[in-house]
Amino acid sequence: MRHRVGGFKLQRNTSHRRALLRNLVTSLIMEERIETTITKAKAMRPLVEKMITLGKRGDLSARRQASAYLMTRESVVRLFDTVAPRFGDRNGGYSRIVRTGFRQGDGGEKAFIELLGNEKFLEKKRKKSAEARTKRAEETRKQLEADQKAIEAEAEKVKGDKEEK
Repeated sequence: MRHRVGGFKLQRNTSHRRALLRNLVTSLIMEERIETTITKAKAMRPLVEKMITLGKRGDLSARRQASAYLMTRESVVRLFDTVAPRFGDRNGGYSRIVRTGFRQGDGGEKAFIELLGNEKFLEKKRKKSAEARTKRAEETRKQLEADQKAIEAEAEKVKGDKEEK
């Protein structure tokens, strides 16, 4: 019997499903961690593994095959230059699926799918966003101080005008 061996159809027609999975794989290679539903994560995992295996091969044919599947040139470059060399000594198991809970609207089960060894990349990303946040907060604080000084100067001017009358 061949019960439930058909794979993940994701309630989409073939072209839509293929485009969805290509976009998800491209995003994962570029971002190293994305949040999606459990079923989509399970459906894209073998495709990500194949792309990383192509990246580890590293020859022109593998680059062309990856380029035919991935959506952007930047993702192909990133796959071959940074992602695949990380897994040089590993035979498969390049990604991890971490369940995160249920979606508010329809109760769909969500999960992070991430590449292993992305802690340095994510830490760098967090540090960069934290620096941007503190810079924005500092600019906002300076702007508030300037506005406050302008308000105080205006109040002094109005007070001086009233005293003259």
